[in-house]
Amino acid sequence: MEKAKEFFKFSEQEPETVHQLTIHPHRVGFDPSFYEDFALRGIRVERVEPGFVSCSFKVPPRLTDRSGKLATGAIANLIDELGGAVVYVEGLPMNVSVDMSISFLSTANLNDELEITSKVLGRKGGYAGTVVIMKNKATGELIAEGRHSLFGKHTSKM
Repeated sequence: MEKAKEFFKFSEQEPETVHQLTIHPHRVGFDPSFYEDFALRGIRVERVEPGFVSCSFKVPPRLTDRSGKLATGAIANLIDELGGAVVYVEGLPMNVSVDMSISFLSTANLNDELEITSKVLGRKGGYAGTVVIMKNKATGELIAEGRHSLFGKHTSKM
């Protein structure tokens, strides 16, 4: 228990870092939200095809844990976002995540360049399944693999 308490204890610099954050109000649809700016900034889309998206991403300091590795929460967030992006249809509401299963196979370090691909596995009604693969671009090492289920109840245009 003491080891767990020590792990979750703040260092002297961490509260100061949080106080330095500036969160500006944004105009919905015009400006990026704090979340978009913080978590998604830096993703570069390289290829888009029906049912397939390929991106690259350089690990920034803001998404690393105390040891300088890409945080597992950031990996889960990227899998959620890119799994959702591959099934997004312009003009329709976003699908919601129903289930995610992530295999964390390795780690990524600060400034590592990652290659992230997302593919649609299938669709049935409002349900869609995707797979997201995250690799180190330089070494080809598999960082994580995520299976992502999404649902969207979209009204028919007929």
